[in-house]
Amino acid sequence: MQACAQSETFPDYLQQVGARARAQGVSEGAVASVLSGLTPNPRVIALDSAQPGRQASPPPLAPYIAQHVGGSIVSRGRARYAALAGTLPQIERRYGVPAPILFAIWGHETNYGSYTGDFDLARSLATLAWEGRRRALFEGELIALMKMVDRGVPRDRLKGSWAGAFGYPQFLPSVYLRLAVDGDGDGRSDIFSSPADTVASIANYFRDAGWRAGEPWGVRAGVPAGFDVDAYGTQLAAPSCDRVHARHSQWKTVREWRALGVSASGPIGDGVLATLFRPDGPGTPAYLLTGNYRVILQYNCSNYYAMSVGLLADEIAR
Repeated sequence: MQACAQSETFPDYLQQVGARARAQGVSEGAVASVLSGLTPNPRVIALDSAQPGRQASPPPLAPYIAQHVGGSIVSRGRARYAALAGTLPQIERRYGVPAPILFAIWGHETNYGSYTGDFDLARSLATLAWEGRRRALFEGELIALMKMVDRGVPRDRLKGSWAGAFGYPQFLPSVYLRLAVDGDGDGRSDIFSSPADTVASIANYFRDAGWRAGEPWGVRAGVPAGFDVDAYGTQLAAPSCDRVHARHSQWKTVREWRALGVSASGPIGDGVLATLFRPDGPGTPAYLLTGNYRVILQYNCSNYYAMSVGLLADEIAR
């Protein structure tokens, strides 16, 4: 049997988590459907153990953007956007999130559904919970998966990434239960195959995370020659995503930045608070980022991810 950080065997652990699920109101049928016949997946443990650590000096952003905001993903995003043109205004009005941002998330997560993962979610989550290093997280997601079955999601649809994310937007089970919505009016929250449900569910996620309607995620910024970005380094300690936020400047209004010689190259209100970000150093592109950029970071805590989502959304909207 594969070694783990806990003392119990895998079957013993499944009995324990089944009991905890029943105590939370999960039906016997859902417990049996999700847990029966599972065995540990050593590939999942290997993938989890191989996750990279923190790098002392982040690699440059420009090559990542060039790879992830290319012509192919932009053209597919525009095509998907056009196909849902009749549904999008209603979703934008309801949630206050611009549709291009929703398509950029969908495109970045699964290339508009072309790859969503083929790991059995129950087996992956049970393995990661049993292995024990992040038991509270993965056990909670495993029980949420059982609740999805109780809600009517077929067991055979529960496939996704090795870490438990699934569907077009790569939600975790707990996120699905809380935020997946019906975007096409058929009474289901189908993020496995419905584009309308997918973009509406992403919009609901963003609204829940604090997206401010009418503000951009950020704009390109003109920085004077010799401007010392480091002189305006943040003094705030972020409670989460700390290394990412540490690369951003102090927060100032766009008006205050302009008084310092930093100009916005896109539409943004003078009173909007923004942080200055020049990831690749002097002489390279700089950006004024708003609080909505931080909402993107809640989806995935990476400047590479959030910048590529924002820039892809801008390209889709052109």
